[in-house]
Amino acid sequence: MVSQQDVDRLKALFARIEEGSAGVCVMGSANVDYTVETERLPKPGETVSAGPLRILPGGKSANQAASAGKAGAAVTMLGMVGTDDNGSFLLSQLSDAHVDVSKVERFDGPSGSTVITVDAKGENTIVYSSGSNAHVSADYVEKNRDALDNTAVLGLCLESPIDAVIRSAQICHGNGVPVLLNDSPFVAELPQELVDNTDILLVNEHEMAQLLGLDINEDDLSPQSPYWRSVAAALEKFGYTRAIVTLGSHGAIAFEPGKAEYIPAVKVSAVDTTGCGDSFMGTILAGLSARLTLADSAWLASYVAAYAATGLGAQASYGTAAQITEFFAAMARQG
Repeated sequence: MVSQQDVDRLKALFARIEEGSAGVCVMGSANVDYTVETERLPKPGETVSAGPLRILPGGKSANQAASAGKAGAAVTMLGMVGTDDNGSFLLSQLSDAHVDVSKVERFDGPSGSTVITVDAKGENTIVYSSGSNAHVSADYVEKNRDALDNTAVLGLCLESPIDAVIRSAQICHGNGVPVLLNDSPFVAELPQELVDNTDILLVNEHEMAQLLGLDINEDDLSPQSPYWRSVAAALEKFGYTRAIVTLGSHGAIAFEPGKAEYIPAVKVSAVDTTGCGDSFMGTILAGLSARLTLADSAWLASYVAAYAATGLGAQASYGTAAQITEFFAAMARQG
């Protein structure tokens, strides 16, 4: 249940971001999402009927940048889109989300794209074609390093070539700028060079267990479970004293040196979960750019992601600070 106290906290945290963001940079992917809704997801070899095809802006990094921008942060995007109409569409959507796209280059070819099927329960399947994203290089990053030299936090995921991801991390980490890595699409064996040059890890509980070589079961998801002490130790041994592990409907755990804080899940009626994780990541970036704690950033992000689950698509479902606050204020009034 959402209380008025929760709504007041939302307003206060969003205000701190709008007034105090020292800048977010996101380096990575932008895709057009071709999305259809079905009653259920098809089985292998099966054809199912779907509703109208929707063409929506997406790409993990672009989603994260858009979420941070709508939360009130000053955001710069690095990456490539194609010279097709989809490229122009992606740039206009990011600009509408208050993201600076002046350094995004146009590759002579198609933009990245995904084909997404969403069922009646909000679950989805996603197929990714990299397109222009495959041509983001370490040389491109070097050419645009001024954006990295002048940011307060860097956000990375793994939809872009690893050389470009690592070079971006090296530049910011070398400058003392915190680098938040979302290990998604999931890579079980991260390059040591990337681990050494990133500061905060964001993964879900299953990715965390696989990455650290741990077993996990339903009982472990309780915030009171002693399991999380072993996770903190394993994370530190792996290379991270700061991390966020999302637990789906169970919430999230934010790890900082010497402590772990539980973030409860926010309950809403989900329509589509596509891009919810990216909205969570983008809000973390926005919070860190305004010097919010990792736990406060994650608490705010849980509300942003819950709001996103109530709409269709990724960026298309993201709300502004005012929209999100009013949505949950209405819930609080209803009791």
